[in-house]
Amino acid sequence: MIELPLRYPEVFERLGVDPPRGVLLCGPPGCGKTLIARAIAHEVSARFFVISGPEVIHKFYGESEAHLRKLFEEASKKGPSILFLDEIDAIAPARERVTGEVEKRVVAQLLALMDGLSRRDNVVVIGATNLPNHIDPALRRPGRFDREITIPVPDRVGRREIVEIHSRGMPLASDVDLGALAERTHGFVGADL
Repeated sequence: MIELPLRYPEVFERLGVDPPRGVLLCGPPGCGKTLIARAIAHEVSARFFVISGPEVIHKFYGESEAHLRKLFEEASKKGPSILFLDEIDAIAPARERVTGEVEKRVVAQLLALMDGLSRRDNVVVIGATNLPNHIDPALRRPGRFDREITIPVPDRVGRREIVEIHSRGMPLASDVDLGALAERTHGFVGADL
């Protein structure tokens, strides 16, 4: 979904199909949303731009929107690029729930920027949230974040793989049982482990 549009944009152009512009990663905190986005950027040799709420929201009128525009322009110029909006629910909350004008303007600017992305920009926007129903619904329509991927809490097998990766190269005592550890850590995400 992300790799093909960045590596082979000509395929989409030849088929006359619009590639996905935005992908929304949903899952609990610590499940690896940011790690997955970074891995994808590395895999496709794309520039990786991270945007988080506190660095976008400014107190002076228009600064927040200008900062977003600047990041989108830079990503377009340096494509292929992945723009990663971490905790997008803080950056673009549902406009009917917020009272501040800054948040409403930031959401409107983000909508306009996503609509302005074209095939030739070679940019994919990835949003990450653990509260998908708190982001503005207009962002979840086709042409914006029209693909959503849920990253669940890992099961026993997934937890064992995570523990194996993190303990790789570590000297472990002979009585350490990674399978038993994975069994006892039900509900843990990667960050917990």
